[in-house]
Amino acid sequence: MKKNIKYIIPFFLFVGLLVIGTSACKKMVEVNSPVTSTSASLVFSADATAAAVLTGLYASFNRFGVNSINSGPGSLSFFGGLAADEFKLHAGVPGAPLFYYTNSLTSSNIGGGYWEPLYQKIFTINSAVEGLTAATALTPTVKNQLLGEAKFMRAFIYFYLVTLYGDVPLVVSTDYLINSVMPRTPKSEVWQQVINDLKDAESLLSPNYLNADILSTTDDRLRPTKWAAAAMLSRVFLYQQKWREAEVAATTVISNNTLYDTVSLTNSVFSKASKEAIWQLQPVNTGWNTGDARLFIIPATGPSGGNPVYLSNFLLNSFENGDNRKTAWVKSVILGSTTYYYPYKYTIVAPNVPVNEFQVVLRLGELYLNRAEAKAQLGDAAGAIDDLNVIRKRARLLSYPGSTDKSSLLAAILHERQVELFTEWGHRWLDLKRTGAVDSVMAVVTPQKGGTWDTNSQWFPISQTELQRNPFLE
Repeated sequence: MKKNIKYIIPFFLFVGLLVIGTSACKKMVEVNSPVTSTSASLVFSADATAAAVLTGLYASFNRFGVNSINSGPGSLSFFGGLAADEFKLHAGVPGAPLFYYTNSLTSSNIGGGYWEPLYQKIFTINSAVEGLTAATALTPTVKNQLLGEAKFMRAFIYFYLVTLYGDVPLVVSTDYLINSVMPRTPKSEVWQQVINDLKDAESLLSPNYLNADILSTTDDRLRPTKWAAAAMLSRVFLYQQKWREAEVAATTVISNNTLYDTVSLTNSVFSKASKEAIWQLQPVNTGWNTGDARLFIIPATGPSGGNPVYLSNFLLNSFENGDNRKTAWVKSVILGSTTYYYPYKYTIVAPNVPVNEFQVVLRLGELYLNRAEAKAQLGDAAGAIDDLNVIRKRARLLSYPGSTDKSSLLAAILHERQVELFTEWGHRWLDLKRTGAVDSVMAVVTPQKGGTWDTNSQWFPISQTELQRNPFLE
């Protein structure tokens, strides 16, 4: 029987995370020289080194590259937009991710995908949970915060694993003998673990944004708070059709108007000082702002290998006349007789300029739409319309003009999510799947992208390499 050695991650990984934390995220964490002992218990014997493990995890999420879930050519914003109806892939780009675009992924052509890098992060998190739980020398408030962050991050990762792949192995320990031969766990059990972790995180995390020392506060929104846990709970409950719980969790954050508020569309929602941001990730590539700006903003020379996608007509035609989001968040370049439209939520693409944009992971706009949908499902049409109109008003649109029956309201909210959350973290792709609209929409979209839609295409396959490593995966 083969052992899946990818789960056997030695202690140098912790040292590597500490190095990332000290070199790439100076603003977020400042610690002394990284530990070099081979005893993992030493990492969790001091506040600074324990904090650096989690900081390194955040840095690894936001490093521009093909294995980053958040930033650049491997991000969910990119692959999710390709798989759905948001992007058009420029023809003739060498090495372009055509299989994502045509919804024709298989175990042989998916490459590494998200499976291996996300499970590597889960191993690190599980190690942190075990180390923090056993730690006796940490400041109690620091220990609680870091344990809350670890559980929050584990829930965050499993949310994406289960929504992208369906049933996935639920790994919550560092025992590689068990992990290496673990079969898929039913989705229901994975979802319950996500909810349990987020509830634990909500009780453990600080209500304040914390500095590197995990004791003093900061204006930067780079470490998860109890509000971030509540925001994720609102999303998870929505996906699980737990409408009342989704409404309550969203209200928990929305009602905190001293910290959060909707802001002007023009370059404020995605700035590092945005009051709409609930949780952000700090760019860690020296001399650059966000990976989204680097990947999505098309230069005057047009699309290329470095900028291979532009916005599809499916998305562009979804904006109502007068929608300020199309004005503020969509720009274009003209090359010959062709106009290429691209996302402009992140605007700073020049190198070696001040970092004024952080990558937004969770924001208030989503929570208003989460709550609107939950209220509509609960029969509170007036409340759903009120929340929907918060988003429409900011976009300078008239109040919702449609019918108050549930099906009409839900269709309007799904449409609003399409034009509010486009090219952010694969929201559109996941919304189509969870609402049951994926087959009807993609049966029209996929042929126009050059593929043939099959309902199984909504699930990303596990790579052949992973299947060979673990014979108990199917």
